Amino acid sequence: MQAWQVHENGEPSEVMRLSDVERPTPGDGRILLRVRAANINFPDALMVRGHYQVKPPLPFTPGVEICGETEDGRRVIANPALPYGGFAEYALADAAAVLPAPDSLDDAEAAALHIGYQTGWFGLHRRAGLEAGETLLVHAAAGGVGSAAVQLGKAAGATVIGVVGGPDKAAVARELGCDVVIDRRAEDVIGAVKEATGGRGVDVVYDPVGGDAYTQSAKVVAFEGRIVVVGFASGTIPSPSLNHALVKNYSVLGLHWGLYNTKNPKLVQHCHEQLTDLAARGAIKPLVSERVPLDGAAAAVQRVADGVTTGRIAVVPQNGAAV
Repeated sequence: MQAWQVHENGEPSEVMRLSDVERPTPGDGRILLRVRAANINFPDALMVRGHYQVKPPLPFTPGVEICGETEDGRRVIANPALPYGGFAEYALADAAAVLPAPDSLDDAEAAALHIGYQTGWFGLHRRAGLEAGETLLVHAAAGGVGSAAVQLGKAAGATVIGVVGGPDKAAVARELGCDVVIDRRAEDVIGAVKEATGGRGVDVVYDPVGGDAYTQSAKVVAFEGRIVVVGFASGTIPSPSLNHALVKNYSVLGLHWGLYNTKNPKLVQHCHEQLTDLAARGAIKPLVSERVPLDGAAAAVQRVADGVTTGRIAVVPQNGAAV
């Protein structure tokens, strides 16, 4: 089969190599999947660079989120078991962790329903307890993780403020359903949020960015507000001032979705059922901005690493189109 492999860490466009390799053989508890679509996530880029907390042995095939087909023809979504990741014609996954792909979504959309939407659901509902009528601020609202949070926030009945970088991403955020869109490159985020909320601030902040975004969040979070920290796409990990959290009476909540797979996998199944229902009702629909053939994966991972994409880019091994 063909698979992208990383033999040394570095920039994706430089170190990812498309190779002919042996099809992986599943061991105990593993299942072989034909890859129908593999979505590119920011952790893929970090893993290629060697900057992610999970460091698979070299060489490895990146790709942590797929829609695949089992040998008996079932269409499923899964997190591939590295080093046999999803940017390949076949991948391995833990048999107990595969989930049925929703019939309402095509392959690329189904793959994108997994990590980003599960993270959003757990962050907004399990951790922050977002309620209808509250105001939600989403950083990087046009990105893969942020776009999921925007849709989930709207589905929950929240007013959603999206922060983006640039007019093109602002247009995408509006299409996703943001009630207010703030272009951080052209506007003062803090002032714009305060104006949009009548000076009150926001009830929940969803932050996959860190750095300056977190600093802004702490200044606009409302009384008894919740800041959900889900990642550091900016490359800067903030150091929260706990005295500030005490004085303003807000919470800082971490969300590592992957832990639920081992700590409480039943909740992952429950979340998937909720997401499948929302997708069937049309309340959420993953934004897949581009579908590329297998040989375009390295360039696409580089674009995600450079922060110039919106939604998700899907790698589709079968002729570059959803099957």
